[in-house]
Amino acid sequence: MSKVDTIISELQAIAANPRKAMEDYKAATGKGAVGMVPVYTPDELVYAAGRLPIGCWGGQLEVSKARAYLPAFACSIMQSIMELECNGVYDDLEAVIFSAPCDTLKCMGQKWKGKCPSIQFVHPQNVVVEGSTKFLAKEYEIVKEKLEGIFGEKITDEAIEKAIVVYNEHRAVMREFCKVAADYPQVVDPIKRHAVIKSGFFMDKAKHTEMVKELIAELKAMPVQPWDGKKVILTGIMAEPNELLQVLVDNKVAVVADDLAQESRQFRADVPTEGGTVLERLAMQWTKNMYGCSLLTDRKKGRTQMLVDMVNDTKADAVILCQMKFCEPEEFDYPIYLKKFNELGIKNLKIEIEQQANSFEQVATRIQALVETL
Repeated sequence: MSKVDTIISELQAIAANPRKAMEDYKAATGKGAVGMVPVYTPDELVYAAGRLPIGCWGGQLEVSKARAYLPAFACSIMQSIMELECNGVYDDLEAVIFSAPCDTLKCMGQKWKGKCPSIQFVHPQNVVVEGSTKFLAKEYEIVKEKLEGIFGEKITDEAIEKAIVVYNEHRAVMREFCKVAADYPQVVDPIKRHAVIKSGFFMDKAKHTEMVKELIAELKAMPVQPWDGKKVILTGIMAEPNELLQVLVDNKVAVVADDLAQESRQFRADVPTEGGTVLERLAMQWTKNMYGCSLLTDRKKGRTQMLVDMVNDTKADAVILCQMKFCEPEEFDYPIYLKKFNELGIKNLKIEIEQQANSFEQVATRIQALVETL
């Protein structure tokens, strides 16, 4: 097994077993983990306290108990998170943090019935208005104070500063990985690419950064080979489960870039290193630096041109919209960039994402049909 395969296999194992990653961290540090519920959370505050921020993005399981708390039209991410919570999966967490960018998430903190306490905050979705940064900084201050009460210790500005450095480096390395991986589709297929990114939700960011750095170096040492398959860009909330990505692999389709909330949107924007207090700078990542996300108010709808630029930069053959079922913010954006794609002749396909799906024949047929038209 090559060094590249070894690193990817290790990251795949971590992505497939978050509980073991959490237990290993606790054994090594003596400190626990905090659940970070989608879509965006101030992980640096948790990291500064020496805890492991661990992503809670649901999973592929049958939903039954969650239906007592959530309506049928809640997205499958929230349905599966609630089901896992009802099954006691999150009981070992020290706390869980919720943002509130959509209607379903607004009520999740109130409906939380787990043993660990829940903390909810609000992102200002209209970041154009004056005061949005100070508002979010105040929200983060409340989150910080609640974490301090749970942990029984102070989270210092110095510790947060160090966490920002660690996280900004991780973001830069992950952006580089996505660019490098696009040159090696024979080695980093869609499933492996996803696992490398997803594993970062369950690891100490410094350790994940070093592993991905090593992976990048090993990839760059390999010759770039011509790719005789097709290249696509994924956009949406997530592209799971792996059975969906396997359809891409089976049809020789490489993911050369993405605009997924679970993937590149997580490391698209850095936290500013100067200007304002440490909490204000954490807030500026959202209010000043974030762009191209359906959950963020954007009157100019810059996501459309961003996707067009991604197609041109990567020479992608098509864009696949991974439409999370019942995700209204994503549905609102779709007609706008679909119109632009059609005007420019950019091939595109919309597929529905649901974590509880167990049949992918229809998706496979549609993707195969897309490939045949490229």
